[in-house]
Formats: sequence, structure tokens, C-alpha cells
Amino acid sequence: MNLKRRAAAATAVLAVAGAGLVTVQATAEATQHSRPKAAKCPTLTVSEGWYGDNKARLQHMVDRYGRCGDGHGAKPVATFDWDNTVIKNDIGDATMFWLLRNGKIRTPERGDWRTTSRYLTGSAAKALAKACPATGTTLPTHRNTACADEILSVYGEGATTAGKAAFDGFDHRRMEPQYAWLAQLTRGWSTRQVKHFAAAARKENLAAPIGTEQRVGTGKVTGWVRYYDQQRDLIRTLKKAGFDVYVVSASPEPIAEVWGKGVGVDAEHTIGIRNVTAHGKHTAHLKGCGTVRDGDDSMITYIDGKRCWINKEIFGVRGAAAEKVQPAARRQVFAAGDSDTDISFLRDATALRLVLNRNKNELMCRAYENGDGRWLVNPMFIEPKGKKTDPYPCASTGYTERDGGAGPVRRADGSVIPDQRDTVYGASTASSAR
Repeated sequence: MNLKRRAAAATAVLAVAGAGLVTVQATAEATQHSRPKAAKCPTLTVSEGWYGDNKARLQHMVDRYGRCGDGHGAKPVATFDWDNTVIKNDIGDATMFWLLRNGKIRTPERGDWRTTSRYLTGSAAKALAKACPATGTTLPTHRNTACADEILSVYGEGATTAGKAAFDGFDHRRMEPQYAWLAQLTRGWSTRQVKHFAAAARKENLAAPIGTEQRVGTGKVTGWVRYYDQQRDLIRTLKKAGFDVYVVSASPEPIAEVWGKGVGVDAEHTIGIRNVTAHGKHTAHLKGCGTVRDGDDSMITYIDGKRCWINKEIFGVRGAAAEKVQPAARRQVFAAGDSDTDISFLRDATALRLVLNRNKNELMCRAYENGDGRWLVNPMFIEPKGKKTDPYPCASTGYTERDGGAGPVRRADGSVIPDQRDTVYGASTASSAR
């Protein structure tokens, strides 16, 4: 299924964000956590799948910034996106498919689909109401294929089955309403129940052979997920070296918590979309960050929203300041991602930024230009994409404005990044996974 991924960064926002990056980047390594080690740092053990000198550069970062037996001082921070960064495929998708196949989506309040998202269009609300009559507490999507198809289309394509836009009026820099909608559709369930659903989906998707498809409604969708051995090894090594390792996902937080355990990341180190709760149950409203209040539902852990939540939850920054680039000493040393949704928190990383190449325009424009020499590009570890034939359109349409319009990708000083050619890609063969 082709899930829409929004690109990032209006020029004005880049100027604000970039200002901090320019002034501190040159001194970041000197100011963050680098000190003589009391013991030899642990080493990465998985070599297969790493491109060029990426593994060596990651090991050098571990050796330089890891505490490695020195228990003094603040821990260096490493932040990982989750979907298609730590694992292959998407845990939000896997959970949505499971909910639909098992009839676990609640009927909207008063049968009004507009209560599920402030950005849902009238056309989408009407299409959903028609396909999913409000006849009980939960929707029988396991047998009502028309209802399952409509929900799946709105969630996955951002459009009704008739092709009409499903969401509008949102800030493309801090919100992806399709992602948020999954969290909002857990309304009426407790966090514990949502975790139970996610665990069931996890079990199915890990057991299914690579390439498996499953039927949801009348269509077929992806039916498997795998952890990347390379990322599991990297996270293990970072943790042993004294890094504070966090997962920052645009999937609902309870779902990310279930999956994070598989790489040794606990709930306290997992940040995702958070629901406002009432009487122990999820509501269709979301918690906010920075200037966005709880229940306003206008920011999630997406592009600039990821920066905000990292600043708030990891570094203790509150209010409007959480939306801005922080001084180097209050930023992550390392970050890993695969999509334009990750661009802000990747740019904030002061030592290295690992990008898995999924041909996402703005991300690859910035990674390939590699203006400060801190970007690492690697093919996906399982089923990597082949070479992109055309250059990335950095100088014309590489990023998406807040209103959804396209424009050139700009550096912190406002200058335009020229088009970039794809040079780090794979042969589309699966590596080992478990």
C-alpha cells in the first residue's frame, strides 16, 4: 500500500531552525560528552549490510562519545525513528490492518466521523458514514468489506475510495492526519488493550515469511515486518557504551512501546503519538507539545513535531522553546531516520546522522549534499531500493511548505541545494533478518 509521506520545511522555518545549526555546528563535537575513557568501548558485531565506511564511522562515534565505563557526566543521547529505520515496514500499518481484520475500531461518537479528526473533510465523513453504518459499539470491519475498504483508503491514501481528499487544513510541517487518525481510532480502548492489539499484530507479522500479503477488506496489503539486525546491534552497542537511546516514532506510542522491547528500548525511552485519556480510556484527542495544547490535535511526532517532543521529553525544554533548535549541549549526538518526517531531528544531531535510503526527496537532498560531513547514507538492510534514475529535485520541488505547496530545498543561509544524484542504493535482495 502506498502510504503518503509528507516532505518538510518552509523557508521561514528553515531559517529559524538553521540559525542554531550554523552557529553551534562547528563546536558541537568539542562540547558534547567527549572525554578519555575508563574502559574500551563495545564494538559493532554485524558487518553485513553496511555501506562503505559507515560502520567504521559509527564505531568511531561510539568510541569518542560513549562513556564506556566512565560513570560521570550526562549520557550522550541517540534518537531513532522506528518504521523502516529500526524495522522493515510499518508497525502503524500492521496494527491498523489487525484492527480492521478483527473488528476492533469503535463506532464514532454519535455516528459522526468528524469527531475522529478535526482535519477530516466533509466528503470523507460522508463516505465513511455510508460505508460504515453505526449499528453497534464496534464496526464489523472483519465482515463488512465496504467499511474496511473505506477506512483503509482514508488511512493509507488520504482519500476516499471515490478519490476525494480525506483531510485538509493542517500544517504539513507538524501534522500528518493519516498517521494521527490511527491513534484517534483507538478511542474507547485503554492503553493496555491497545498494547494487546499491537502485540497480536506483532506476533503475526514477525511469523509471516518475508513478502507475505494479507487481505483487508477486498484488497491485499503488506503482512510482514522484520527487525533490522544491524540496527538492533547498533542500539545494543550504544546502550552498552553509555548512550541514552530513544525511539521517536510517528506511530501511536503504545504500539511503539510494544515493538521497542524487541531492541531493548523500554517505555520510558519511547516517544510516539499520545492520546488524551479520560476514565482510563483513549479519547480521539491528542496530547500537544510546545505551543500546542492537549486536545488541539495539531501537532504529532512528525517533522518539526519530532524536534518538539525530543526537546520536551528528553531535554526538559518547555513551552515555545521546545519547538526551536537547542544549543549543542542540549541536543542528541546521533540520530537515525529514513523519511522526510525525520528531517528536523536528524539535522539537530551534532555528531552523525544515519539515513536509510527510501528515495525521500528532502531527506536525500540534504544527506547527499552532506554540507557538514556528518551525514551517512545506507541502503535499506532488507529489500533495498535500486538506483533512482532521475536526480532528486532539490532545486525545484524537493520540500513541502506548511500549506502543502512544493519548493526548493534550502540551506540554513537560504541558498538552494542543487539537484542530487542517487549514489547509495542496493540490489533489492533481502539480507538476514529475525
